[in-house]
Amino acid sequence: MAEIFDPKPVEIKGFEIDERIIKLADKAEESCSAAFAEIDKNARINGERVLRAFINNKVSAECMNGTTGYGYGDKGRDTLDAVYAEVFGAEDALVRHTFVSGTHALTCALFGLLRKGDKLVSLTGDPYDTLEEVIGIRGSGNGSLADFGVEYDQVDLLPDGKPNVADVFKKVKDAKVAYIQRSRGYSLRPTLTLTGIAEIVKAAKGANPDIVVLVDNCYGEFVETKEPLQCGADLIVGSLIKNPGAGIAETGGYIAGSKKLVEQCAYRLTCVGMGKEVGCSLNQNKLMYQGLYFAPEVVGNALKTAVFTSEIMSLLHFEVYPKREEKRGDIITAVLMKNAENLIAFCQGVQKGSPVDSFVTPEPWDMPGYDSKVIMAAGCFNMGSSIELSADAPLREPFAAFVQGGLTYPTGRMGILVALQEMFDRHCLKLF
Repeated sequence: MAEIFDPKPVEIKGFEIDERIIKLADKAEESCSAAFAEIDKNARINGERVLRAFINNKVSAECMNGTTGYGYGDKGRDTLDAVYAEVFGAEDALVRHTFVSGTHALTCALFGLLRKGDKLVSLTGDPYDTLEEVIGIRGSGNGSLADFGVEYDQVDLLPDGKPNVADVFKKVKDAKVAYIQRSRGYSLRPTLTLTGIAEIVKAAKGANPDIVVLVDNCYGEFVETKEPLQCGADLIVGSLIKNPGAGIAETGGYIAGSKKLVEQCAYRLTCVGMGKEVGCSLNQNKLMYQGLYFAPEVVGNALKTAVFTSEIMSLLHFEVYPKREEKRGDIITAVLMKNAENLIAFCQGVQKGSPVDSFVTPEPWDMPGYDSKVIMAAGCFNMGSSIELSADAPLREPFAAFVQGGLTYPTGRMGILVALQEMFDRHCLKLF
């Protein structure tokens, strides 16, 4: 008689994780089941939307080829713009590997839209650190918007971290561009969901119908089943080494929205009169197409990792933003680590649980564009790719670790467990 195979679960060896951490992880996972089901549902809807855009725009094998030199007639580049436009509900899009970061794409958008005497208003309080010098809030004489005669104002957030919609109505009346940051950045304020963005846009447009609403969409793509352009925004901007690149695109960014406004931004990226018509794609087209194709599923994995992180850290009595049961607008979980020692141990532990450079120890350093030292754990296939599991933070109060990414949920989960083990080994974590 043939032996009957009994498929019992096999524990993967090689990770020395305390049994109490593993049991806590199992408990956290059980609590996340409803949230995981919702994430899977959204990933399916978003995946179908991306596939439909590929088919509708007749993506071909030829589109995978790159160009050199001026890049005239680059079919792959131009078709990718059309695919992004459809996916994000835009008239047009500018998707280029020559955007070196999300901040660079935002800078091209702001300089493309604003002129001397115009006013920019941030509707979500302080902008992200790297935009402070671009706007001219910090530093001067380096070619900031302020140096070119652009005025700046902002609507401070309410004490609970939510946008002050009443002040939005007051401050946009004489402004040219209203800026909305979807993600929390290096703050503990709530990330904006699409419902929140729609409320702010409605207030801004109600006070000034001609205002251009620009949304920094970084970390938010594919988290919900719609995007900010479908909530009334005029432009969205993001980075390809975050959500829409899925860890496959090696670099780049995008701007999407009104055709006229996208062209103005393209003039800033290249030059006036040429705009989108030039710019070779080299060997980047295939990677950018594949990144977008995989993005809904990868964002789903990152969201599962984020929800799991929130729950297990809550069980360990750390404050987390958002909590497991709260609606999310991006892939980030902020964990209050209480002190610098805990923060550094956690980030260095995440590095130990990374697929690349796991043997490297990240240290706080003077990162360009920030006004305080930053520690960044990012053992990634692409440098700085925050759709891959990473944890970073400025070394300042309240010593919060900002955890994001996870190309696959199993590896994201294990990365967090390795980080907790590191904290325990360094007496930064109590287990009961």
